[in-house]
Amino acid sequence: MKPVRTRTLQSADAEALLTFELDNREWFERHIDARGSAFYSVQGVTDHIAAYLADFTAGTWHPFVIEDDGGNIVGRANLKGIDMTERSAEVGYRIAQNACGQGLATLAVRHLIQEAQLHWNRKQLVATVYAGNIGSANVLKRCGFLIEHISRQEGTEHECRFGLSI
Repeated sequence: MKPVRTRTLQSADAEALLTFELDNREWFERHIDARGSAFYSVQGVTDHIAAYLADFTAGTWHPFVIEDDGGNIVGRANLKGIDMTERSAEVGYRIAQNACGQGLATLAVRHLIQEAQLHWNRKQLVATVYAGNIGSANVLKRCGFLIEHISRQEGTEHECRFGLSI
């Protein structure tokens, strides 16, 4: 694996994050819900970052970016829905199409597990993936997550929910 760095998202990341999202938009939309068109502008991404950082300050979200050795964003990872009462959080991540197969998704999930334990003192993590997203399901399994539930709601994409007790 090439050297990468994982760090908390910053306000100054707007242009780099927009580039990452635009370059991978079609790829991401094959695997996760599509974002609204207003997101895909400097202002849209700036507003997105501001909302995530406000949630980080409030203790309900922890957004990360993954950068390659050239400082380019090649992935994102988030702890979201951080629940202080239940001591739980949800994990989410997305890796650039041209960076897939390099272990970055596994690195991202392991980073989220570590941050959930050390920074947030979480004891339970969950993740939801579309049933057809075999790559993400395998990453979660590799990181110790177990399948908990498969949603089969008519008219929606089938989803699998994974859980990890830490």
